[in-house]
Amino acid sequence: MATARLRNLRMAPRKARIIAKMIRGQNVTTAINQLRFTKKAGAREFFKLLVSAVANAEDRGGVDVDNLVVSTVMVDQGATMKRWRPRAQGRATRIEKKTSHITVEVTETSN
Repeated sequence: MATARLRNLRMAPRKARIIAKMIRGQNVTTAINQLRFTKKAGAREFFKLLVSAVANAEDRGGVDVDNLVVSTVMVDQGATMKRWRPRAQGRATRIEKKTSHITVEVTETSN
């Protein structure tokens, strides 16, 4: 089992969970190809994170990359940046720019 973490990604967790659901439980090569051709905004970051998890598994040694499966993908909410937008009659509205923490785990299956 090998993990890779991405912290403080400037993307709302709700949007990142859509991509996480796509690759969870899939073979690594299938997940990488799916992320490569997905037009979602965070697909590139998930791609880089998954490649990093595979590299971590290879670095540990004794792992066949062809048998790796994306076992866990967790998306948690990170810190929220608060900004202000001017509105009519001197008022202001708060804008929350959310961030995400993403964890990807890959494990080897016995095929």
